[in-house]
Amino acid sequence: MIKLPDYHIHTPFCGHAGGEMEEYVLAARGMGLPEMGFADHLPLFHIEDPTLAMAHSDLPLYIDKVHELQEAHADYPVRLGIEADYISSHLGELAETLALYEFDYVYGSVHFIGGWGIDQSRFKFEFERRDINEVYESYFGLVMAAARTGLFDVMTHLDVVKKYGHRPTVDMKPLFNEVASTLAKSNVAIELNASGLSRPVGEIYPSLEILEIMHAHGVPITFGSDAHKPSQVGREFDKLLKLALSAGYTDYVGFAGRERIPRPLPASVD
Repeated sequence: MIKLPDYHIHTPFCGHAGGEMEEYVLAARGMGLPEMGFADHLPLFHIEDPTLAMAHSDLPLYIDKVHELQEAHADYPVRLGIEADYISSHLGELAETLALYEFDYVYGSVHFIGGWGIDQSRFKFEFERRDINEVYESYFGLVMAAARTGLFDVMTHLDVVKKYGHRPTVDMKPLFNEVASTLAKSNVAIELNASGLSRPVGEIYPSLEILEIMHAHGVPITFGSDAHKPSQVGREFDKLLKLALSAGYTDYVGFAGRERIPRPLPASVD
């Protein structure tokens, strides 16, 4: 098993994950991962949907449960993270909420272009009604806007817009370079996320093309399974490591108290 931390683990609080929270910790420990971190979905501010994110009343319960697990596993690093959606009209509420708790890291995500939930299967028909190149431009424009806020430590599943297999028809390298430059200037890392391998696109987030550009701009990386059940903890980490090495990375970053901790990558997947 590849000895890397899994920082992207969900819980039943989000409404679409199963298992007990301690089962995720035990899974990580059993696999020999050096540490793990919960990063469940912060309550949404622009809509209420119990299938997408935890309720506002559940946030303190989530925090308390992670603290309980940290105490119960005092000899093993269990990080307190959160995944927060970037919604430009609710940045004040987001900032106020994040300031209430001492997170180890904050993942930023873009799941909405306007009112369109781009990664929800019930709305995937919308891709057929739009110009795919404009969709990519809009999506990555929001990623850059999110990075510039200073609210996020890591942008997760960076190219999730490809989830259902929709690809741009023009060269997006100039856009990807702009995204990488923005992330570097904003001091925001990105995550190698395994969940794309089980989606229609069948590919890690982000693609090798994007990851090579990120490396060229000096954007750090983290790793996440995006687990929604304990059996998914640390999934496909050998493939994540292989991708990172292929893109030229030799190190990654861990987090504690929202401070980066540089660490060397294993030299190979063996």
